[in-house]
This record gives sequence, C-alpha cells and structure tokens, in this order.
Amino acid sequence: MALTKYNFNSFDVTSAASKALGFNSSANGFTTINSGSMTLIKTLTASSSANLSFVDGSSSVVLDNTYPVYLFKFINIHPATNSVHFQVNFRDGGSSYDATKTTTNFRAEHDEADSSTALGYAASRDLAQSTAAQTFAGATLGNGNDESLSGELHLFNPSSTTFVKHFRARASMYHESNAIQDCYVAGYCNVTAAIDGVQFSMSSGNIDAGTIKLYGIKDS
Repeated sequence: MALTKYNFNSFDVTSAASKALGFNSSANGFTTINSGSMTLIKTLTASSSANLSFVDGSSSVVLDNTYPVYLFKFINIHPATNSVHFQVNFRDGGSSYDATKTTTNFRAEHDEADSSTALGYAASRDLAQSTAAQTFAGATLGNGNDESLSGELHLFNPSSTTFVKHFRARASMYHESNAIQDCYVAGYCNVTAAIDGVQFSMSSGNIDAGTIKLYGIKDS
C-alpha cells in the first residue's frame, strides 16, 4: 500500500468561527464544515467545593437559545460527608436556585452480598410544586474512598419563555450500604421564565471530588 506524503506548508488549516475542519478533494485537502452535534461548553472539577454552578454568560458558560438541548455529565462525584444526597436545582432569574419543580423518581437496587434487590418508585424523593433541590437517588451516597456517583442530566429548551422546562436524569451510585442503585429522575421547572443557571451540590457538606461537563446539543 503506497503512502502519500504532503509538505507541511501545503496545508491551510485556518478555520472559521463555529466551524470545524474536514477533508475534501482540493489541493490542500481541507475545508470548513459544520461541527458535530454535541459541543463541550464547560468543565467544572470539584475540590472540596460547596457546589458546582453553571450560569449563562459567566465563565464562558452558554445556557440560552444557542442550543435546544443541554447535557450535563457528572463523573465520579464523591462527597466529603457520609450518607448524603447529590442534588440539582435551577435558577429562573435573580440569584437564587429555587425554580418551582414537579418531578418523579424511581430506582433499581442490588447489594454486593446478593441478598437484597429492589425496584420501585421513590415517593420520598419526588417533588410537587417545590422549590427544593432535586436528589438524583432514592438512597444516600457514601464517602468511602472508592464510593462515588456518575450519570447525566438533559435539560430541554431552557431559554423558552412560553413552556415549562423539562429535564431528565439517570445516575449510577454506590449506596453507603454497599449496593448499586440505578436511579431515574424526570420533571419540569414549572415556570415560564428562562432557566439561566444550574447548580449541583450535596444535601450536606461539600463535593469532595468529581467532574461535571456541560454540552450543547444541536437540532441536527
């Protein structure tokens, strides 16, 4: 198989704003193309942090009508305090994370000893027209050295001033009693104001470690 070698200065790799580079059949082989459908906007890493907050227009965060869907990925979230919940809340203007929410929550569970399983609705973890933070799991998270939570949350059309703002999340967590929980949460912020901020925190104490990434997802 023959290999074609190019002189390094035969390429023009100057791109354009909001564009990516792709190959074509021209002399230099490059052209500008539309970038992929999922774009990384911001990465926050906890280090004994009271919370991790994503605010539109602050610290290069975009959370407006640029994208119709936003995706948060949280990776190895580890609490400083034992027996706590990882949670989220939303800002609908002003400075407080207290958007009114109605949600639903269920989970599957299996322990390490293979002695206990569960699948059911977590009634104590849902919200009904509440401004409280929404927890991701039916049970509490441990702070052992190997214990953490990972998952993702989709937020749909947060800039709408007509419709409620839907969100859904799924998380895998290490229960403090040495069990896995596969947790599902869905709901809506029952406000017509735009959601311009999302804040992640623990129900008590700090987020000792972990990473949260925010992506914007295009229509097509």
